Amino acid sequence: MINGQSAGIDGDQWAKVGNVPGLRCDLPQVQGKDGYRGCLILAHGAGAPMDSGFMDEMAQRLAALGVAVVRFEFPYMAERRVTGGKRPPNPQKVLLECWREVYRQVRPLVAGKLAVGGKSMGGRMASLLADELGADALVCLGYPFYAVGKPEKPRVEHLAGLKTPTLIVQGERDALGNREAVAGYALSPAIEVSWLVAGDHDLKPLKASGFSHEQHMQTAAERVADFLKD
Repeated sequence: MINGQSAGIDGDQWAKVGNVPGLRCDLPQVQGKDGYRGCLILAHGAGAPMDSGFMDEMAQRLAALGVAVVRFEFPYMAERRVTGGKRPPNPQKVLLECWREVYRQVRPLVAGKLAVGGKSMGGRMASLLADELGADALVCLGYPFYAVGKPEKPRVEHLAGLKTPTLIVQGERDALGNREAVAGYALSPAIEVSWLVAGDHDLKPLKASGFSHEQHMQTAAERVADFLKD
């Protein structure tokens, strides 16, 4: 935030987002409106909360590049935080309604571009709603094209007709959708898949690749920021 404003957007708006119960907001760390790339509601994956190492690092890297990041937790993960017990993800119907509610809360409070997306399951749920919500863009980090060990049951039917401009950042050796498998899917022309060399589902590369996890995380953040700028 700069002199009460963040990248040309009134600071009061970001304060309102941050004051919504259950939401966490990482402000864009930029000077002036030309550096602001938009706001991304970023949902967590199935097994880790909104403040996992991956989510924290990605949010910070995106904020440094001019992307405001809003995070939230699905009901089962919020309950885990309170009780300490481990619960499986809620049924899809519940996850989708949670997404709708978060979008309804954030959209009136944010000026300009608002994208939806997430890590793994969070991104897949966003992809099921992106067109319905009228989101400006969709960002998926490690899209789960199929469940572990079940490549014969791809989760791609809705991706063929997706209209929302979409970026999927995927590791080449992702166990839930590697490069070879994804090449065989009929994806909408609105979808861009950006591959990270030898990356896994968490975008972590093999040491032999010559790349580090930090490099891949930064590359992913840069590609998202560039995508949202367009």
